[in-house]
Amino acid sequence: MLALALQTLKSRAAGFAGTFLALLLGAAVLSACGILLESGIRAGSPPERYAAADVLVTGRQDLELSLKDVDGSATKQSQPLPERVPLRASLAERIGKVPGVRAVTEDDGATVRLATAAGRPVPGRHGSAPQAHNWSGLGLGDFRLSQGHAPRTAREAVLDVELAGRAGVRPGDTVRLMTASEPRAYTVTGLVALDDGRAPRQSVLFLTGPGLRQLGSTAYAFGVQAAPGTSPGRLADALRSALGDDGLTVHTGDGRGRAEFLDVAVSGSDLTVLAGAVGGNVLLIAVFVLYATSALSVRHRRREIALLRAIGTTPGQLRRMLAAEAAVTGLVAGLLGCPLGLLLVHWLRDRFAGHGIVPPDFALALSPLPFLAAVLVTVLTALVAVLIAAMRAGRIRPTEALGEAAVEPAGLSRGRRVTGGVLLALSAGVFVTGLVQHADFLTLVGLANSLVLLLVIAGAVLGPLLARTAVRLLAPLLERTGVTGHLAAANSRANVGRLAGAITPLILAVSFASTVVFTQTTALRESSEQIHAGLLADHVLTAPAGVSPDLAAKARDLGQVAAATGLVKSKVVAAGELMGAQEAVSLSAQGVDPRALTATLDLRTREGDLSSLSRDTVAISTTAASWLGLGVGDTARLHLGDGTPFRGRVIAVYGRGLGFADITLDHDLLLAHTTQKADTSVLVRAAPRAHGLSRALTDLAAAYPGTTVRSGLTADDQLAEQRANAWVNYLVVGVIIAYTAITVVNSLAMTTAARRREFALLRLSGTARRQVAGMMRKESAVVVLAGVGTGTLLSVFPLLLVALALGGAPWPAVPALGYTVIAGALAALATVGVMVPTRLLLRIRPVEAIGVRE
Repeated sequence: MLALALQTLKSRAAGFAGTFLALLLGAAVLSACGILLESGIRAGSPPERYAAADVLVTGRQDLELSLKDVDGSATKQSQPLPERVPLRASLAERIGKVPGVRAVTEDDGATVRLATAAGRPVPGRHGSAPQAHNWSGLGLGDFRLSQGHAPRTAREAVLDVELAGRAGVRPGDTVRLMTASEPRAYTVTGLVALDDGRAPRQSVLFLTGPGLRQLGSTAYAFGVQAAPGTSPGRLADALRSALGDDGLTVHTGDGRGRAEFLDVAVSGSDLTVLAGAVGGNVLLIAVFVLYATSALSVRHRRREIALLRAIGTTPGQLRRMLAAEAAVTGLVAGLLGCPLGLLLVHWLRDRFAGHGIVPPDFALALSPLPFLAAVLVTVLTALVAVLIAAMRAGRIRPTEALGEAAVEPAGLSRGRRVTGGVLLALSAGVFVTGLVQHADFLTLVGLANSLVLLLVIAGAVLGPLLARTAVRLLAPLLERTGVTGHLAAANSRANVGRLAGAITPLILAVSFASTVVFTQTTALRESSEQIHAGLLADHVLTAPAGVSPDLAAKARDLGQVAAATGLVKSKVVAAGELMGAQEAVSLSAQGVDPRALTATLDLRTREGDLSSLSRDTVAISTTAASWLGLGVGDTARLHLGDGTPFRGRVIAVYGRGLGFADITLDHDLLLAHTTQKADTSVLVRAAPRAHGLSRALTDLAAAYPGTTVRSGLTADDQLAEQRANAWVNYLVVGVIIAYTAITVVNSLAMTTAARRREFALLRLSGTARRQVAGMMRKESAVVVLAGVGTGTLLSVFPLLLVALALGGAPWPAVPALGYTVIAGALAALATVGVMVPTRLLLRIRPVEAIGVRE
């Protein structure tokens, strides 16, 4: 069978081109997703400040929650913590008592904002804020003093060489540092550099212990030196046994780098989820696409299969031959697709970095495993698709085979009718359920996702019925356009199965692409509207690296100000519930001064009273209420960004969580549990008949380098994460359209190429070349109108549920340009797939074309 399969592939290379291209693209995308997945799991960077520590003890940067599954059984899930977990200084004494410990060094840190003496802000490397550390911890890493001397007083600092170069300072110059208060002047006494001379990954500066404590430092790690004769591995085991604290983590080797660079660890966790989601969508689309191309290939080989059955080939032998062809095609495509995946993953990494999903210097982990998995999945996908497509051909009895091959099967089989009917009934049930439960956000989103999948599968199963319906509607119009229209209508009626094979991929692409893209546009529209409608503040003070928290208090003291509050952003972790099972969820959180909350923000209260917010209470969005199953008066059990447990009574449920945050807490409470200890912005509400407020705020902001005064919040301030998520979904849509392009062009090109005898007969009977071309243009118009129209119709229902979930009204945001791009691109591809082969076939003399074998 393998030899026969190879011979068939050689003789029908053109017929397998579409399948091969689909498999090639699938292997490339799957291998790229595999590399991203492995890179997310193994995310890390070589240690710098902790490179000289044998063992490092830090707080545990992920939170493990005990949850219940659907059946009530206990399970555990973890979520990464976005804020650094602080440690108690007394921990050093416990560590020092562990056998094998020679020395313990505390590493204290604070996030600072640096400015020159002239007031020019100087961001850290890669745009992040510089980190200040205690000079006594210098020996934990690879930094060495290269110029000047160590800091000796609380107002002296040592900068790394790269940061000092960008700031334009050298020993003896003055810089200004900010944390929670006004900028303070520090004298630069020296510069440090890494031993190998490279620039540090994160900009750092060092101060004395008292100087660092004035900036509000926190103990983030303890570096441990092993006694002579004690290996780092043995010491780490001893520390884990002695400390016995689930809130602590002991690191050695590369783990020290993951502990040092929290952004790499957090983005690695996000990348793991993202790669799995993209890979899953690609695999789902690949199955649909490959089934369509395989079914078309088998349909075009009906006569060949019929002859094989007539000469005694058993169904098993037939399936083995087709499976061997698919396996060879999948193997070759997989092997060639993996190098393309390597190029693709580097392009994706750069795009992810540009959208802030991963750091700019995020390193990819390369191993043979993703490539082996991609090849295996590609081969298995090809086998599954071709075997499903060949089931009907293998069941034909030899005596019926030639008759089956000579005439295209009429109508749908009973099995497909029943299956399609069941799918439509399920789709109707899901849609009605969504309309009835429109107040439940999670239910609606889950139902919308299920609905589009059910409708697409139903469309594929009932493809011939949809094609027949389209012909009934469009044929009368075609017949009014002359001879070519009459021929196109007659061909469409007589070859419904062929038409369905061309329409189905278009339905798949339009429905999936429209649902994914317009879900994002609807979410962004709703978020933007919530921001504009919910902001009551007249002025907003903001800075790229954050705003000092005392700025809000100073703004509040201005006579023209009625209310002012700092707005701090973070995340919280909680146990949510979906479809009867609990899972760990990460929710956006904001901290606002309760005294100014209702004066500066209108979060659209649905239940309760936002004015009751305090350090012991919490307000939640309708989304969070749905996730957590909470209402007014219930107790919310949350974990703040640094893992600190929080228990608070829910005092309000509000509707503008998309524009602001899912959880609203007391400002000072949330600020204390963030790493940067800085506000994202300051919201200011003017007093009645206030004059000169803008000028007064500008003068106030001038004392804080980099701070600007705006008239409102912008979408870029609030929606950066949503825009990044939208871009990822647009990437998925791009893959869907690319896959569909292969299927549409391949199916239409193969179908058109198989009609060379028909074209020859038409021309020999007196039909002109332009008339044949006109007939094909009108047939392609039927395909485009039916495919794009049906796909658009199928996407309407899930989008209605999405709009209800996001905004409470059944009006999704469908930009005309976006829809035109999706529909226009697919329509153009379909037309090219028909007309290019038609033009080529019409160049062949009719006498020569009619004698060509099938």
